[in-house]
Amino acid sequence: MDLPIVVGVDGSEPSMRAVDWAADEAALRGASLRLVYASLWERYEGTSLAQDLGKPEEQVTAEDIVATAARRAHSRRPDVKVTTDVLPEEPEYALVRESRTATAMVLGSRGRSSLAEALLGSVGVTVAGHAYCPVIVLRGSHDNRVRTGARRIVLGVGEKPADAAAVRFAVEEAQRRGVPLEAVRAWRCPAHETTDHPLMAGEPARLHKERAVEELEAALQDVPADVEVHRRTVEGHARRVLLDASADAGLLVVGARRREGHFGLQLGGVAHAVLHHSACPVAVVPQRA
Repeated sequence: MDLPIVVGVDGSEPSMRAVDWAADEAALRGASLRLVYASLWERYEGTSLAQDLGKPEEQVTAEDIVATAARRAHSRRPDVKVTTDVLPEEPEYALVRESRTATAMVLGSRGRSSLAEALLGSVGVTVAGHAYCPVIVLRGSHDNRVRTGARRIVLGVGEKPADAAAVRFAVEEAQRRGVPLEAVRAWRCPAHETTDHPLMAGEPARLHKERAVEELEAALQDVPADVEVHRRTVEGHARRVLLDASADAGLLVVGARRREGHFGLQLGGVAHAVLHHSACPVAVVPQRA
């Protein structure tokens, strides 16, 4: 069964840019595109789409939104099959349910102010923290980078055994685009392990760095030989290291462990931080415990 790429649309320009990104991604994968508008409110309160449609804001409906998104996807990628749906329910619940039958989900950030553009909305955080498929979140102020062949894929490798699903996803994205994969493992030497003795001063740090190198190699042991992989271990907080790496990347991939029977938000601190502040699109890939 071929699963579609699902896009959550709400009529905002960030969500329309997500349609562009997802259309390119669907073309790369040979997948179909499913555009979903979910809300308990029938009408959309916004000016940009209303102006495009030549209607007053109060007359722009959910059907207008998905129809406009479908035309945009068709215009960008005529070869991609597009379907649409309007769901009269809260978007968080609807999109998490949609993720059960999706190969990936693409969301744009939502906000009208500079602060809102800098931070990810609650819908994006909730969906990324509960989805059953990879969730790709695009910051609203950033251009589409799917087509830019020179931009590498960055994979964040954690302290614990690597999430196999995140590694596979990052490798496949690098292969589709024909770009290098940069695997990054951040490490730190806890303050209580340092020593004042001049002959031992560098020993704890060396051991932590060596362990990071070993964990990075273990995470990449099954990567195909035809993928160009750059391995990098960096001393520092993982969130800062990955945010720095996102500055000139095409996509940043991180894993998120899912614990069965746990109903709270299932995003680690690193994934949460990069979703809010990354300089490039972020893919959160769930790994079932």
